[in-house]
Amino acid sequence: MQPAEFPRPTRVAALHPKAPPWIMASCTERQCPRGKSIIEVYAINKRSYDTTRQIFVIKAVAEKMIPYQAEFFLKLREIEKVLPSTVQGEIQQDLQKLWKTEDLEIVNISNALDRGGRVPLPLAGHFEGVYVKVGSQKYFSRCLLGTLTAEYEKQCTAGAKVKVPGECNFCSIPSNCISWCKIELFDLTKQEPAPPAPTLGSGILEDGGDFDPPESPLSRDYFPDYIVTVIVPLILAVILFLMLAYIMFGRREGVMKRNAKTNQIQLYHHNTILENTDELRNMAANRRLPPPLSTLPMFNYRTGEEAPPLQSDNIPLIMAQHDPYSDTLPRK
Repeated sequence: MQPAEFPRPTRVAALHPKAPPWIMASCTERQCPRGKSIIEVYAINKRSYDTTRQIFVIKAVAEKMIPYQAEFFLKLREIEKVLPSTVQGEIQQDLQKLWKTEDLEIVNISNALDRGGRVPLPLAGHFEGVYVKVGSQKYFSRCLLGTLTAEYEKQCTAGAKVKVPGECNFCSIPSNCISWCKIELFDLTKQEPAPPAPTLGSGILEDGGDFDPPESPLSRDYFPDYIVTVIVPLILAVILFLMLAYIMFGRREGVMKRNAKTNQIQLYHHNTILENTDELRNMAANRRLPPPLSTLPMFNYRTGEEAPPLQSDNIPLIMAQHDPYSDTLPRK
């Protein structure tokens, strides 16, 4: 059996492969037009490979007008376990006590997964949830009307547990207990009639005369826009240029003023480093120049004088090597 053979609102549900399947449908008058629908079912036994064929005839009749309807959510139920007539009778009995009338009919039963619910975990105590819609000719009871109060909506919005009066709690079976924050009431007597269908015309537009194009727009003066977009940024750039020029050229002290504020010894060391740097660069560029004075023996860097070389080849580097009893420590 292919799923395409079923009408669009019809589907099959079963608890497990060996459980009896249920064919259920919940549709509107547009989805299920009045008339007769035939469903032909072929079943195959995978062990003995026996086949069977059954034909189901579904007749869609006019919907019975039930003026007052209410929808309840049973979070501890599953759709496959609610479809048997015995279970529906138990749910109907509890809702009759809540509505305080025996004139109560089950209008629709739908799965919570078809209404945007989440698939439960495959653990004990987790169920899909079922929406049960019932209707009656009698107006809503006081317990049902209490769900329309502002205090009731405030408790549901805050996520707190709704305080249900004792006379409104009819739950003989725990799995038939309803979720009070998901009750929805429908009063079909106050519903506005559907708007009439639009009338179809011939499809030809009526003659509206000659086409009158709009007049050309007035001329616009773009000089203010030019000032804002070009002149103003140019003026800011000139001001910034003048500020930078004053800071770079007008606020500098100069070399002479800087040297006058510098200590003479520090300035002499600085000039000596610059001269030695230039000399080393010149030596690197031309290897034929004479060696620098600073590399000669016995060179005095303060006076620039060069001491005559000694005749002895064994010149002690430290005077203590020549005279071990001499005192070489600096004295004041």
